[in-house]
Amino acid sequence: MRLTRSFVNAPLAVGQRLTLPDDVAAHLLRVLRLQVDDACVLFNGDGVDYDARIVTAGKRDAQAEVTAARPIHNESPLRISLLQGIARGEKMDLILQKATELGVARIVPVMSERSEVKLDAQRADKRLAHWREVVISACEQSGRACIPEVLPPQPLPQAAGMRTGRGFILDPLATAALTALQGVALRECTLAIGPEGGWSPRDREQLQAAGYAGLRLGPRILRTETAGIAAIAALQVILGDLG
Repeated sequence: MRLTRSFVNAPLAVGQRLTLPDDVAAHLLRVLRLQVDDACVLFNGDGVDYDARIVTAGKRDAQAEVTAARPIHNESPLRISLLQGIARGEKMDLILQKATELGVARIVPVMSERSEVKLDAQRADKRLAHWREVVISACEQSGRACIPEVLPPQPLPQAAGMRTGRGFILDPLATAALTALQGVALRECTLAIGPEGGWSPRDREQLQAAGYAGLRLGPRILRTETAGIAAIAALQVILGDLG
């Protein structure tokens, strides 16, 4: 039987007894209706799944004992960073969720000239906390034990300078097709996806100056919530672990 994985933001070790966070306890006890001695799986982002069992179950809290530790080896050999133009509400959540499921290692939300979402400092902090929760939930579901880094929203000039490995911009008019990467020794790359309004000419100049090259993924223009997901999946098939 597949056990529910729950994120705990704390160090974990075999033999440890810990009080579960309120949200985790509520989910395990009230939603899944686990009882004392029932098994569960905890993880904290260190690359290990920790088998545990419920040892106390109160009305509002619960304790678990860690019984075993299992290193998880399901991270992609291709480290992808996603520079994602900030999209509205559920679209951004979908992008983060699916990018995490597909194995992205780092996500940088980007504010650019055509961004339709404007964030002041307070709103940016709230959105960042929410985005990180979305990513953790996607890790719980997908079996990842390493949590992708989600950086605070960055203006495009700063974000472009965070490129690791080769940088790519999706462009249906680009001369190089994504399939041209077949057989290339590439273990790290950064993929820049524009917001709902797309990259402006100035945005493209900034990205190109920072070393990003155009890459074609078919002849059609994709929505921001489609483009990154499709490109990440294709990169993982060609160079990662989906092939």
